[in-house]
Amino acid sequence: MKLKSIDEFYQEISGDSGTEPNTLLPKGIQKEIGHFNVFNIKELYERLKDKSFMPYDRRAYYKISLIRGKNRAEYADKVIDIEKNALLFATPKIPYHYVPQDTQQSGNFCVFTSEFLTKDKSGIVLDELPIFKSDGYPVFELSDEEAIGIDLDKLPIFQTDGYPVFQLTTDEAAEIELVFKKIHQEINSDYVYKYDLIRNYVAELIHFGQKLQPVTALYSKHNSAARVSSLFVELLERQFPIESPRQRLELKSAKDFATRLSIHVNHLNKVLKENTGKTTTELISDRLIHEAKILLKETDWNISEIAYSLGFEELAHFSNFFKKQTTLTPIAFRV
Repeated sequence: MKLKSIDEFYQEISGDSGTEPNTLLPKGIQKEIGHFNVFNIKELYERLKDKSFMPYDRRAYYKISLIRGKNRAEYADKVIDIEKNALLFATPKIPYHYVPQDTQQSGNFCVFTSEFLTKDKSGIVLDELPIFKSDGYPVFELSDEEAIGIDLDKLPIFQTDGYPVFQLTTDEAAEIELVFKKIHQEINSDYVYKYDLIRNYVAELIHFGQKLQPVTALYSKHNSAARVSSLFVELLERQFPIESPRQRLELKSAKDFATRLSIHVNHLNKVLKENTGKTTTELISDRLIHEAKILLKETDWNISEIAYSLGFEELAHFSNFFKKQTTLTPIAFRV
């Protein structure tokens, strides 16, 4: 399958609107620093809604998308349903597209080449910066990691067998939206070193996705079932310990975990049953009970606060759940 070039991408999104592709290029971008651009999905969707929005193919560039709206993503051999908010990472190695399932589409995406994130493309010469002049202001130092840059092909998130789409909570989507807002503001500014700043924002998006992907390069050493089991366990354990009554579990049901893992809930149940002897719900319940016992014995939180932090909407539901699992009420256990 032929790689779609950056030029073909701009030709595609300019469509029949009469817009010249070169007018879509960001201000001040130079070939020497690689390519970067950012787009508002809602605006693009409105412009292209009468034509095929995104063909299934490989691109000669990387892409990070905050997708807001019901969609179906097809990535290599994966088909992933997006219900509301998702973060998608696409690499030139894999063909993909996502297909809107309703008209309420919004979000943002950025496209960039690997050259854009390499350290030798930076336009910053420190000795020439006003903040390093003798009469300037103190500066923030860069870590070695920031100075080295990012090798995209070595990141688990861009591996061919990785998970490219992450379902987001409302808070996570808002956090990503804020980063894209900063990118939009910066790319339209006249700041001389704006692309160096944008590199940091892109790195922030990548690291956000890396943190959502629980298991790293060990994937290839495990079979598919063991991999899913490892992913589930790490997602489950990541939510604990509960350290504040205001902290609340986000993943509470088998469906929640299956959605985050981009697999069907029946497949998740089958894999966990085969590997652990327990269903997804039983494993979640065991971990909830373990944490509930700790909170009842080790904190002075009232039982309503404990119930809330463990994801129960009603105190009665928590009490019934606890008694079913332990034969004791929460009050009786605490005594």
